[in-house]
Amino acid sequence: MASVTARIKEVKQPRGGYIKPSQFEQIVYDDGIKFEKENLHASIIGMVVDYLTRYMTGFELKDAFKISIAGYQARMVILGEDIFKKDQKKKIDIYSLIDQINGIDDSSIIAACKACTYDVWLRNPIGAMLAKGPEETTPDNITIKNIRAMVNRSLEFWKIYGPVTIDGFTFETDGYTDVVNSGDGDYLTIDTLWDFKVSKSKPTNKNTLQLLMYFIMGKHSGKDEFKNIKKLGIFNPRLNTVYLLDTSVIPIEIIKEVENEVICYK
Repeated sequence: MASVTARIKEVKQPRGGYIKPSQFEQIVYDDGIKFEKENLHASIIGMVVDYLTRYMTGFELKDAFKISIAGYQARMVILGEDIFKKDQKKKIDIYSLIDQINGIDDSSIIAACKACTYDVWLRNPIGAMLAKGPEETTPDNITIKNIRAMVNRSLEFWKIYGPVTIDGFTFETDGYTDVVNSGDGDYLTIDTLWDFKVSKSKPTNKNTLQLLMYFIMGKHSGKDEFKNIKKLGIFNPRLNTVYLLDTSVIPIEIIKEVENEVICYK
C-alpha cells in the first residue's frame, strides 16, 4: 500500500511520461520580481505559501493550518504524553504560533514557517525524528520577502482562476485501492483540478502523473465535486506560471493503463 506520491516513485512511465509536461498550455505572468536564495527547505516554503494563501482568501487559521495542528497532536501520540510534556519545554507550542499569524507581515510569516515544521509528524513520522523543529526554523529577510511575493502572486491567481469549490480534496472510498490507499489534492474549482508547486523547475512527468491519478481517482470516488472536472492545472507562484491541460486530449488507453497498472483498480 502506498500514497499517490509514493506510488509515483515506484512506477516506470513510458518515454516522456503518461502525460508529457509539454502537452500543458503554459501561461506566464510577469510582475518583475526576482527571487534570491532562501534559507529554508523548499517543502516548508511550499506549505507556508499554501497555508497563508488559504488564510488570506478567507479560511479560518485553524483550517488553513489544520495539517500543522494535526502534526503537533500526532507528535504527542508518537512520543507518548510524558515524553511529549518533558520535551515540549524545549519546543514551541503550535497554538501560540497560530495566534501570531495575522496576515503576511514579517512576524506572521516567521510564525507560519515555524508552525509548518509540525506537518512532518503527520506526513512522515519516521523522518520527523530527524527533521528540524520550530526552534531551528527562522526565515531570513530574503526568505520572508520571497514568501510574501509568492502569496501575493497566489492571491492574484485566484482572482483570475477562482473561486475554489473544494480545498484539500480526498477520494473516499472507492477512489482508493489496495495499492494506492492514501493521497489528497490541493484545490478544485468549478471545472479544474489544481495543484500548487513552488519548485524552481518546470513541471515534470511525475507532477503530471500525480494530476492524472487525482483525476482518475476522483472519478472512481463517485463524489459530485469531480463530475464537472474537465481540466488539470498547476500553478507555480515561484515561476508565476500556470500550466493547463484539457482532459479531453488524454487518450483513453492512457487513462485505462493508469487505472489498471498504476492505481490498480480491480
